[in-house]
Amino acid sequence: MTLPMSAPVTTNASTIARRPVTLGVIVGNRGFFPKHLVSKGRQTILEVLAKAGINAVLVGENETAYGAVESFREAQICADLFRQRRDEIDGILVTLPNFGDEKAIANTLRMAGLDVPVLIHAFPDDIAQMGINDRRDSFCGKMSVCNNLRQYNIKYTLTSLHTVDPTSDSFMADLKRFAAICRVVRGLRRARMGCLGARPAAFNTVRYSEKLLEHHGISVETLDLSEAFGRIERLADDDPRVAAKRAAIERYAKTAGVPDHSLLKMAKFGVVLDQWMTDNALDATAIQCWTSMEEYFGIVPCTLMSMASNGLAPSACETDIAGSLAMLALALASGKPSALVDWNNNYGDDPDKGVVFHCSNLPKDVFVDDIPVMHYQEIIAGSVGVDGTYGTIYGRVKQDPFTYLRISTDDLAGQITAYVGEGVFTNDPMTTFGGYGVVQVPRFQELLAYICEHGYEHHVTINQARVASAVWEALDKYLGWPTYYHR
Repeated sequence: MTLPMSAPVTTNASTIARRPVTLGVIVGNRGFFPKHLVSKGRQTILEVLAKAGINAVLVGENETAYGAVESFREAQICADLFRQRRDEIDGILVTLPNFGDEKAIANTLRMAGLDVPVLIHAFPDDIAQMGINDRRDSFCGKMSVCNNLRQYNIKYTLTSLHTVDPTSDSFMADLKRFAAICRVVRGLRRARMGCLGARPAAFNTVRYSEKLLEHHGISVETLDLSEAFGRIERLADDDPRVAAKRAAIERYAKTAGVPDHSLLKMAKFGVVLDQWMTDNALDATAIQCWTSMEEYFGIVPCTLMSMASNGLAPSACETDIAGSLAMLALALASGKPSALVDWNNNYGDDPDKGVVFHCSNLPKDVFVDDIPVMHYQEIIAGSVGVDGTYGTIYGRVKQDPFTYLRISTDDLAGQITAYVGEGVFTNDPMTTFGGYGVVQVPRFQELLAYICEHGYEHHVTINQARVASAVWEALDKYLGWPTYYHR
C-alpha cells in the first residue's frame, strides 16, 4: 500500500473523534398515559439531536404505536433495527415523554445486545398541567427504568437533573457529555497501538502489560528501530513522498537554523512512520527516543510525533504505550489534540501550582504561538552532541482549562487503572526550554500524594478541554477500569 504524497494518516480513532455520534433512540410509552405527549416528545427529541449534530436511529411512527416502545413485540422490532445498524450506533438514548414501560425498554436493550453506553432522559411535568390528559409521571418512570436496567445488568448514564426539558441548555450539556462518553468507549474498545523501538533502559516507569491491554480489546503492534532505519535506508532522497513530508514539516514548524540533512532524515522517518501506521491501522503510537535514535540515526522524532498528535493520532515518547492510550482517550472525548508531559516541578511555594514539561513533542495547537519553533534537544545534546538532536518542538502551553489523565496497567492486581481530573494552565511567569506550562490544580498536594501512594508514572496526559467527568464514566463504568476522579 502506498500513501498519497502528502496525505495525513487517518486512523479509526481519529475518525471517531471527528465524525458525528449516532444514537439509537428508544421512546418510552405506557398505554394509560397521554399519547399526544409521546408523539410531541419524540419530535422534540429528534429536533434537539439534530441541533446537537447527533444522528438518530429509531423505529418509524408506523412501525410501532407512535414510534415508541411499549410491548414485547415493539421491543423486538426496535432491537432488530438496532442490531441491523450496530456498526453505526455509538450509544442509546432512552427518553420518557410519559412514565414509559420499563420492561419493554430493558428487553429492547437486552435483545439488541449492543453493549454501548445508555443515557436515561425523562421529560419534566408542568405543574400547571397535572390533569389526566397532560400528566407525564416520567419523574417516577425513570426510577422504574433504572431499577429494571440494574436487574438486567445493563449499565447506564443519568442526566444532571432527574427530569429535564430537552430544549434546555442543561440537556444539551448532558448530550455533549454523553457523546464524549460514547466516543471514548467506542474508540478504546478496539484501539490499535504501535510501539516503535524498545523501552529505554532507564525508564522502568513506562512498563506496561500487553496481555492486560489485549484482554480489554486493545492490541499493540511492535516494530524494532532497526527495521524502521532499514526502511528509511531504502528510501531515495528524491522520493516524492519524502519531498511532500518535508514540505509538511516546514509548514508545521519554524525550521530556520535546522540543518538540511536533519530535515531530510525527519522527512524519511515520517514517511516510514506514516506507512507503518497505515499498514497496521494504528490509532496511536509510542516511540523510543532516548538515546538510540540520536546516536544511530541523528535526529529526535519529536516534530513528527507532534504532527501526529495534532492530527488526533497521538504519539507518546519513551515507548509509553499506556500514556499514548490516555492521550487517545482524551482526544476522543474532546476532539482536540492531547499532549504527554511530566509532572515536573513545583512552582515556588504555591501548593496548588506546578510546572509540566517535556523536551518536547507537544502538538502545536496547545502552544501560545501558532507556529512553534523547531530546535535541538538540549538535554540529550549534552551526551550525544547537538548535530544529532534536531527535531524537538519548543513552546509554552497557552492559558486554558485542561483535563489530565493517566492510565496504567497494574500487573499485580491484574487490571487497568487510571486517575483523572481538571485544572487550568496559568500565565504565571516562567521561562525555560522545551514544551512547558504552569498549571493550577485544586488540592494538588493530595493528587500528588495519591500518585505516589499508588505508584503511578511521572508522565501524565493533558488536553485543553473540560472532559474529566465523561472520561471518568467511560473508563470506570463502561470499560470497567477503576478510575480515581480527583475533584
